[in-house]
Amino acid sequence: MSSPIENYALIGNLRTAALVDRTGSIDWLCLPRFDSGACFAALLGDETNGHWLLAPQGDVKQIRRKYRDETLILETEFETESGIATVIDFMTVAERSDRVDLIRIVKGIRGQVPMRTEIILRFDYGRTIPWVRKRDYGLSAVSGPSAIAFRTAVPLSSKDYTTFSEFTISEGQTETFRLTSYPSHEDEPGDAQPLNMLSATEQRWRDWSGRCTCQGEWREPVLRSLITLKALTYRPTGGILAAPTTSLPESLGGPRNWDYRYCWLRDSTFTLYALLISGYIDEAREWREWLLRAIAGHPQDTQIMYGVAGERMLIESELPWLSGYEKSAPVRIGNAAHQQFQLDVYGEVIDTLHVARKYKLERNDDAWRLQTGLMDFLESGWKEPDEGIWEVRGPRRNFTHSKVMAWVAVDRSVKEIHHGFGDGPIDRWRALRDEIHRDVCSRGFDPERNAFVQYYGSKSLDASLLMMPLVGFLPANDPRVVSTVAAIERELIYKGLVLRYPTETGVDGLPPGEGAFIPCTFWLADNYSMAGRHKEARDLYLRLLDLRNDVGLLSEEYDPVLRRQLGNFPQAFSHVSLVNTAHNIMPAEGPAEHRAEH
Repeated sequence: MSSPIENYALIGNLRTAALVDRTGSIDWLCLPRFDSGACFAALLGDETNGHWLLAPQGDVKQIRRKYRDETLILETEFETESGIATVIDFMTVAERSDRVDLIRIVKGIRGQVPMRTEIILRFDYGRTIPWVRKRDYGLSAVSGPSAIAFRTAVPLSSKDYTTFSEFTISEGQTETFRLTSYPSHEDEPGDAQPLNMLSATEQRWRDWSGRCTCQGEWREPVLRSLITLKALTYRPTGGILAAPTTSLPESLGGPRNWDYRYCWLRDSTFTLYALLISGYIDEAREWREWLLRAIAGHPQDTQIMYGVAGERMLIESELPWLSGYEKSAPVRIGNAAHQQFQLDVYGEVIDTLHVARKYKLERNDDAWRLQTGLMDFLESGWKEPDEGIWEVRGPRRNFTHSKVMAWVAVDRSVKEIHHGFGDGPIDRWRALRDEIHRDVCSRGFDPERNAFVQYYGSKSLDASLLMMPLVGFLPANDPRVVSTVAAIERELIYKGLVLRYPTETGVDGLPPGEGAFIPCTFWLADNYSMAGRHKEARDLYLRLLDLRNDVGLLSEEYDPVLRRQLGNFPQAFSHVSLVNTAHNIMPAEGPAEHRAEH
């Protein structure tokens, strides 16, 4: 039985990240980048696929953990019969892209606590056993291009390809462990003082958090989500990935297991708003510049996702030697959805550029040239069926949300010309905007159901229809929107949370079954707020805050029956939605009101 997803906490260095279980085991770490091979892959298999345990021996009475205020430094306090010890976990913010420092510090708080550390290094996602050698400082491990230096003053022993140590930590005593990855053809890294690294890392995070402009009752969850988004940022390029994990299932034991260690264009406008309204202008600018570099090229070649540096080849393959999280197979790396045609991303890209101009980020002339190229394609391309926002692996269809987002692209481009941000055929684009609007309202709305539907000719609902008022396609009080929201409340809400769509219809080409999609429930709260249903918006937001784990993290989905988080973790889209909805339900206008402006 795998540890529940919500039992994990995140640490990172703005190039990669690790997941730390409540038990003190690091079960996931890719080196040196988010999308590199994992050296700890127990999350998707078992401990023989790589992990690093640091915890008390024997029974533990209680575990308490938290992040140090306004940082990504994790503190886990273990209480045993004989005493209390705290493990401090963090990664230093790397200056070199090919080196990673992961630090673990044990501090005796009270009495004496017998401790154990166990490290099983496995490269290539748990498949390759490295060459391990003893060193005066600890050990070194090499496999092909990858090497690790493991430094500690605690005596180490090895048996059956496992390195371990048993020691006792007393009140006032401190022991440190430093794992450094580096290219194997280079010299081993020199010594450093973990306690000094801790102080520097803490100050760096506090300085960053001090820039947050959000105040009021939601500051704590908003700031924790922003720190999580920062931790999911690939510092060299500014790209923000969807999640640091692959193949955590949307349904336990099922095949809906995808690699999310990439950057989705769909998240771009939401992410930009979350950063801008929270005071993080530099990060917003870097995200926009990543976006422009990633999609540079022919408009027809625009992908829905890219690698953290803008890579396009994200070839999907399976790892049969990993059993999968709770036997949820296959384990996948890469993502074949990068080859899909998804019309809505054109709207997200152009809306992102529009938001950047509204918030007066520095002018970028290349952005307008790119935008007009995308518009040239959309003038005819908007009529094409696509795979839609949920990346279905079934036939292409005329998804209603996709057409709405094509309208967004044209609408924002018309506004840009009107406000003098660029030149273009404004009359033709106005006519196109009206044509798409009429098409959606006539073909995407089912009079019998009195609701907009998932795709033209369908009878099914889809939570993406909640975006209609949020992007300004129709007002929140439009009778068609009101009746669509009411239909979603009747048919897609399960135990208080919103499902994406009815998976039993087979629209996505996969077996049915998944949890509630957390961002969709935030969208419903946004709709409530825009429609003046303020108490319902607030109550739903509080319900969503309760889904966070004990250190404030959210995955992609939630199973309200099992009361477990599902999907890749932590999920950027969930945390972006948490930030934006907090601003939407505050007295001042939030991103939904801004985005819906005409």
